[in-house]
Amino acid sequence: MSATLPRSAAETPLSYAAVGATQAPDLLYFPPKGFRPMQVRARLGSGQARFEAASSRLMAWGVQRGAGIRVGEIQPPAPSETDWAGLRYDETGVPLGPLAVHPEQAYGEDGTPLVTAGTTAELTISAFGLKVTAPVRVVYLVDEPGRLGFAYGTLPGHPESGEESFVVEQLADGSVWIVIRAFSRPSSWIYRLGYPVLRFMQWRYTRRYLRALLPGRVPLAPATAADGPTGGR
Repeated sequence: MSATLPRSAAETPLSYAAVGATQAPDLLYFPPKGFRPMQVRARLGSGQARFEAASSRLMAWGVQRGAGIRVGEIQPPAPSETDWAGLRYDETGVPLGPLAVHPEQAYGEDGTPLVTAGTTAELTISAFGLKVTAPVRVVYLVDEPGRLGFAYGTLPGHPESGEESFVVEQLADGSVWIVIRAFSRPSSWIYRLGYPVLRFMQWRYTRRYLRALLPGRVPLAPATAADGPTGGR
């Protein structure tokens, strides 16, 4: 079972209307009408080095790939004069100015394009011996002091309709967490018939997402002389 992204994937409308609603503080209490909300979190460790390692892996599609999902057909957004990428902030949270709308594409260590706003991708999931392809588009980035992540929304052909965000954050006590928020519903009557199975698969992969950035799977960068004996700057 699969759905193929069209050649002009960057121009394909999302399959839901409430774009960006995963940022709403009251999402769990007032989700978009007809959608089921979800929020989970897991502790990943503590310290700046752990935050940097986890967030770097996250932005290279590490949560999805670490959960056993194939991430393919990654396509950067088509430039537009009306594009807006958000603001840059200093360490105290004061806005410094707008982010570059179309920065040069960056790549992970294995050559995978890093997550950027507007990027489309195909997520291929294995379910009961079948390959299910779920097209998505990155709808916003989170790049703030102590918080880094992104959210993607569903495109036509995805089994679900909705949005999911993945954010690594470091709290005031130094602890590092991954926070996943989402709202979703079956995308068609076919998937509504199999809703219990769809819910089970969502639960299964969410558990995998939470484990994908744990310390045993994401090593810290080697310490340098400037880091000192503990690797902390």
